[in-house]
Amino acid sequence: MTALDINQQPSILSDRHVAILVTNGFEESELISPLAALKAAGATISIVSIETSADAIRGWSDGTWSENTVTVDGTVPNMKADSFDALLLPGGVMNPDMLRANADAVSFVRDFFSAGKPVAAICHGPWLVVEAGAASGRRMTSYPSIRTDMTNAGATWVDEAVVTDNGLVTSRSPKDLKDFNAKMVEEFAEGVHAQQHA
Repeated sequence: MTALDINQQPSILSDRHVAILVTNGFEESELISPLAALKAAGATISIVSIETSADAIRGWSDGTWSENTVTVDGTVPNMKADSFDALLLPGGVMNPDMLRANADAVSFVRDFFSAGKPVAAICHGPWLVVEAGAASGRRMTSYPSIRTDMTNAGATWVDEAVVTDNGLVTSRSPKDLKDFNAKMVEEFAEGVHAQQHA
C-alpha cells in the first residue's frame, strides 16, 4: 500500500481505536503529524499518559517548550491495551525516557506486543520497545544516538527512513514522518500480526 492508496481510502482505519502513549517533552511534530494521518484515515484516537501528566501534556519544538498543550484522555494503569487496536509511541528525548521509567507505561506497551497488535515508534520512542522486552530479534531503526541501546537489546539496527517488522514500525526522526505515517497507517489497517511478540 502506498501513501496514495491511503489518501484514496479515508476510512481505512474507521474501525480502529489507536492509543498514543505520551507524556511531557514529546517531540511535537512526532505527535501532531501521525495524529493527523490517523485521523485522516478515520481512526479513533486516545491520548494515554502517566499520572504525573494526567490532564494535559506539553511538547518540545525547535529546542524549547511548545506553547501548545494536548489534552490527556486517560492514564495507565486505568487504560488497558485490550481496549485498543494499535499503539503509537512518539519520540523526543524526555518523553520516552520518563515513560520507560514508569512500570505501568512499560506494561501497557508490553501488552500490545503480547497480543500481536501493531506498534509504531519514532525517534527515541523505540526505547519503550526495548524496555518492554520486544526488541530482541527485530529489525528496527531509531534516532541514531540510541542505536547501541537497540543492538544491546538484540535488535538488528538499520539506518533507513522507516522499517517494518511483523507489525512493528520504526523511524529515525521528524524528517521521516511522511514515510512513517504511511507505513503506520498500513500496518494499523492490517491489524493483529501473528509474529508480533514481547
